[in-house]
Amino acid sequence: MPLVEVIIVLIVVGVLLWLVNRFIPMAGSIKMILNAVVVIAVVIWLLKVFGLLDSLSNITVG
Repeated sequence: MPLVEVIIVLIVVGVLLWLVNRFIPMAGSIKMILNAVVVIAVVIWLLKVFGLLDSLSNITVG
């Protein structure tokens, strides 16, 4: 995936999250959970895009 597409996706996700936080009334704790879930999902997606998640799956414990 080209770097420009990654940046565009990050901008779109950021704007959508900002719109949800700004215009949809909800409790502060729910906003915090929503923001955390979105950030974790974006980080996992970025790891997959850059191929770092695949190398981490080869690690075995025990």
